[in-house]
Amino acid sequence: MDSGEAGWEERSAVRVVPPVQPRKLAKVPFVELAEGRLQGVVSSGSDIARVYVSSIAAETHDFSCSTNNNRPCGGVGGGYRCKHLDALIDEAVKQYGLARVARYLKVEAKEGDDLRSLLQGALERAPAAAVFSRFLRHLTYLEVPASPEPLTEMHWFPALGAVR
Repeated sequence: MDSGEAGWEERSAVRVVPPVQPRKLAKVPFVELAEGRLQGVVSSGSDIARVYVSSIAAETHDFSCSTNNNRPCGGVGGGYRCKHLDALIDEAVKQYGLARVARYLKVEAKEGDDLRSLLQGALERAPAAAVFSRFLRHLTYLEVPASPEPLTEMHWFPALGAVR
């Protein structure tokens, strides 16, 4: 390799793209654009031991919010979102930027727009287990010390250029 910049291609880990704006992880510790949804884990405002799994579907903008054991959020219903979903949207914009989140959710937004006001979906219950499981998995990787050696469970991915 002629530069350290391309060295990530030979490791089991990929550089984490820094957030667009700094954000506090206490309220929304996990946010991702995956599986056709903006989804994440949001801390409860009233119980430190409770978290909510919130998601908004791309295109339809239908939303879901429940505890990690699938108990429905009391603040969500009909055509209105709860504060957990609003926090998820705000933190996603800080993490990925307005343009990227809007593009992923398939909504027209320009700089300065309030993304929350552009999403007009309805309540659609979605199971929380898959998103919460991804969050827990994410936490375990944070505890792994940095190393150029492959992670055993990720080693089955071929190195770039190894398969032609």
